[in-house]
Amino acid sequence: MELGLYTFADVSPEAGPGAIGPHQRLRNLIEEIELADQVGLDVFGLGEHHRPDYAASAPVVALAAAAERTKRIRLTSAVTVLSSDDPVRVFQQFATLDQLSGGRAEIMAGRGSFIESFPLFGYNLEDYDELFAEKLDLLLALRDSERVTWTGTQRAPINDRGVYPRPYQDGLPIWIAIGGTPQSAARAGVLGLPLALAIIGGEPARFAPLFDLYREAARRGGQDPAKLATSINVHGFVAETTEQAADDFYQPQAEVMNRIGRERGWGPTSRAHFDQSRSPQGALFVGNPEVVAEKIVAQHKLFKNDRFMLQMAIGIMPHDKVMKAIELYGTKVAPLVRKELGVSAAGTAA
Repeated sequence: MELGLYTFADVSPEAGPGAIGPHQRLRNLIEEIELADQVGLDVFGLGEHHRPDYAASAPVVALAAAAERTKRIRLTSAVTVLSSDDPVRVFQQFATLDQLSGGRAEIMAGRGSFIESFPLFGYNLEDYDELFAEKLDLLLALRDSERVTWTGTQRAPINDRGVYPRPYQDGLPIWIAIGGTPQSAARAGVLGLPLALAIIGGEPARFAPLFDLYREAARRGGQDPAKLATSINVHGFVAETTEQAADDFYQPQAEVMNRIGRERGWGPTSRAHFDQSRSPQGALFVGNPEVVAEKIVAQHKLFKNDRFMLQMAIGIMPHDKVMKAIELYGTKVAPLVRKELGVSAAGTAA
């Protein structure tokens, strides 16, 4: 199983003491990716958002900078909001990243958890589902053929045009990222694409049927089982002690969840709810290396996932604490998980 990290490059929405702006956050981000590579983690993901509380509106640019500072870690979006982007430009950008990194680029495509990009780029939210389905179809056509002829309803047709550069690796990996919609899981299965499932609340066990649905849809669609890679993408934090991890992570994570909750009508979170969520049955992976490793292994038994992605830099987390957490994740958590599961870095047999 691959072990990785992802982030949205959070910044301070408002100026003030202790505020972190885009310049500093992006510089910190490159250091985080470089350290993740050095400590042997397998993949790093950067999400696309178009809001004042996130710096990564153009993830591939930051990932390209990280490609020059790293050697082996895979670099992916988490996610690319494909519905409001142009698949040709998405493919060209990630093919360029793939060339720069020597074949380490991936695309994690999704419909997006926020809607700011739709009016920003002139798309109608009423076309939400059709936009994603059609643009995914074009993106796959671009990946599979150097010259493309394609017709849809949401953008101009393409008539036997070449799209360059081509990726460094054969078959640029394209994952589908979902937040719990059964139809999205089934679509990924029918297409035989890897599936990433975000679990940021509730009891993880209730999400397991989505992977069953995904695999059954793939089987019915005649897809190759070898393509059915899965990932769970979660929130969590690692520190020397479980108490320190919980104390460090609670306030920044709660501030983010409450800010988003006010927009979406969720009730406010609390320390009691947070502590319940980091229990063995909860969605948060917060604790010392042994506690986090044990929970990763337990979740793997439930999901049989091929990848585990942890979001630790949520909200305004102090950079030194994030760096220490990455160090512990790579040097303490990962070896424990790999030993238990019988794998080494990048999923090769131990």
